[in-house]
Amino acid sequence: MVSRRDNTYPHLQLRREEPLLRRRPGGGRRPRIPPPNDPNAHGVRLRERLQAAREASGQSIGGFDERLLMKIEMRDYVSPEAISSASSGVEIVSQEEDNLVLAFATAAQLETFEARLSDLADGQPVTYANVIYAMQDFDQWTREDRTGWALRRDGFPDHERFIIDVELWPLNQDEAIGQQRHTFEDWLQANDGETIDSVKRAYLTIYRVRCSRQLAEDLLRYRDVRTVDLPPRIGLDLQIPLTSVQQLNSTPDPPDDVPGVVVLDSGLIGGHPLLAPAVGDAQSFIAGKGAADEHGHGTAVSGLALYDDIADCIRNRSFVPELRLFSGRILDHQNAGDPPLIHNQVDSAVRYFVDHYDCRVFNLCYGDLNKPYQGGRVAGLAVTLDALERELDVLFVVPTGNYSAVDDGRPDWRTDYPHYLKSDTAAIIDPAPALNVLTVGSLARYEQGTPSQRYPNDPAYIAVAKSDQPSPFTRCGPSVRGAIKPDLVDYGGNILVDSRNGNRRMVGSQGVGEITTSREFATGRPFVEESGTSFAAPRVANAAARLFSELPNASTDLCRALLVAHARAPIACADLYGADTDALLNTIGYGLVDRSALYRSLDNCVTLWAEDRIEDQRHHFYEVPVPEGFWEGGRRTRELTVSLAYRPAVRTTRIDYRACSVKFKLVQANSLDQAAQWFDADVQVAEDEVGNGRERGAGRGLTETARSRGTVQASTWTFTQPSRVIRQSSWFVVVTRNGPAWGESISFEREPYALVVNLSERVEQQTQLSVLPLYSQMRALLQGRARGSIRI
Repeated sequence: MVSRRDNTYPHLQLRREEPLLRRRPGGGRRPRIPPPNDPNAHGVRLRERLQAAREASGQSIGGFDERLLMKIEMRDYVSPEAISSASSGVEIVSQEEDNLVLAFATAAQLETFEARLSDLADGQPVTYANVIYAMQDFDQWTREDRTGWALRRDGFPDHERFIIDVELWPLNQDEAIGQQRHTFEDWLQANDGETIDSVKRAYLTIYRVRCSRQLAEDLLRYRDVRTVDLPPRIGLDLQIPLTSVQQLNSTPDPPDDVPGVVVLDSGLIGGHPLLAPAVGDAQSFIAGKGAADEHGHGTAVSGLALYDDIADCIRNRSFVPELRLFSGRILDHQNAGDPPLIHNQVDSAVRYFVDHYDCRVFNLCYGDLNKPYQGGRVAGLAVTLDALERELDVLFVVPTGNYSAVDDGRPDWRTDYPHYLKSDTAAIIDPAPALNVLTVGSLARYEQGTPSQRYPNDPAYIAVAKSDQPSPFTRCGPSVRGAIKPDLVDYGGNILVDSRNGNRRMVGSQGVGEITTSREFATGRPFVEESGTSFAAPRVANAAARLFSELPNASTDLCRALLVAHARAPIACADLYGADTDALLNTIGYGLVDRSALYRSLDNCVTLWAEDRIEDQRHHFYEVPVPEGFWEGGRRTRELTVSLAYRPAVRTTRIDYRACSVKFKLVQANSLDQAAQWFDADVQVAEDEVGNGRERGAGRGLTETARSRGTVQASTWTFTQPSRVIRQSSWFVVVTRNGPAWGESISFEREPYALVVNLSERVEQQTQLSVLPLYSQMRALLQGRARGSIRI
């Protein structure tokens, strides 16, 4: 169990109120697209472009049927369903961007649509005119479109035969998917291609292929190929300056009923005296390799996942594990996962530890430098993690990935920090863009390195970041459609530069990294200093796993919602970015988790939670039990935080990516009835009430628009000197679900979600002695409501 101190209490459960209302339509509808200045000329141009695209697409090779693959460019967003109807029923394969869709079309469908364009060119009325007005161009899916980011950068390897990754278009029908795969595999074999491994899911098909240069070029013309790219390149940027040997006290076994944390990495040296008592199982998911860590990265990550702050444990000379540690080896001695596809290794490992030990939290410190997120669709391992989280109710914690100035041709870390973090080359890398996982960036903790301590009068050795600022190597979001990424940050190290050498990064023992466990313990070196986002992520995994000690039946959603509800932006980060709030959000997300009241509530920091399921186009209402004492005491800081988490189904063929959307609003009203009327689709809203039901903007940290792009959301409202209206109002959290039509078939009828509300106040010592603690006041309010419900 989580270690407790005096005056801590279980978090309180919040129950939903009775109104279950239909969502009022509107808010989010896109404006009707106006016709072009000359509709006839528009029809002529589109007809010519369609004819050219048909001819170009006919030059593609392969495919499981005779249809052509067409690229349709739109002036603005139009739903794929509307585009299909306007184009005589063509099958929309994927929506790559707001204004770009791909479609399979038969010759007959194209002829019918071409006739419709001819009618428009001749001035005749046409159906779906609004959609056709929005169409800008037709083209084929070109060689350049199929070329992945890393392949564009590096080109094909200079070998007779080499390995590449080939992704096929996801299809909607099982029969078509089978035909597509079978046809591709036969074609590949006939052309002397070798399949090394593959991922075959309903939502994703990837082949790792060994082939010649000619076959690789042909793959860039194969109709059913979505992208061709180079295999992953792991960016760990490890530096291993060792600390001195410490005298260790014996480490006890953890209790039998503690939760587990699984580290999916390069394996584990299970004999380490700090880790061995807590190890539950260690398995390898690489053929021909054992579970032992041949690299060292997995052992280093495991120490932080088990203990969180090892430096603090060393200072206290006490290592008491509160979790059970599991290790799944998915990376080899070079900390790489190829030639097998890592999707399959991760899938096998997760299912093993879920089936055998009911594990819930998985730390995966993997980042593919060949897949930075450049906007548009989410791809790669991220999609697999999002799907596994939803299917198995597990939580993945992943790092943003490490940035190197070499990637940008910029050797001067100190002068350009933190501005280079906003560049495209410092974007988060796969699988960090995944929406359902917790993505973790890195903060610096130490500023004075070993050389500065050794030569205190020499000013040449300078740490790039100050304490609590973003680590110089962290990567930045956002993810798809502006979703907040990273979600959280934690301490992962700093970089020391030598100003006499052009501010180039120093290597060796810097003294500004994080201390963790070393695979070289047998040589008398049980600890190692590391820097990287890989060493920030396991701290969050530790916090997540420890939450299940207090709430063993909690869902993954509740765990995510609790973590972001207790996260705050460090003051040093806010000062660094000043008014550039977008850069701050894209670098640290919701911030650093404050553990002081995360696991259990305190007298004056109280957490309430709820879990429920919601139908599409519906609202749920929760009244926040704000006691009168919360507003008393004159001018002082009070905070009300709301967070929400859910795990939608995802599809890479839609730019929305999420099959449904759930979000919340915090509103103040006189009563539940009044709040419900504002949101009820069956109640006519009077003119003087238009705008009621809007979320309170004053004192708010994040707007509804900014936070709701992700699947874990939070915002904090700060009150310093509440007005009479605020004191007399009731406060309601309104949860709303709204999903696109394409997502209905893959979403649950009632989607699960978790909601967390946290109230905290800062009171002077003398005030604390004279008033009932906030926790007691809120518990009394909830008990009074429960008794009232029973009487009714």
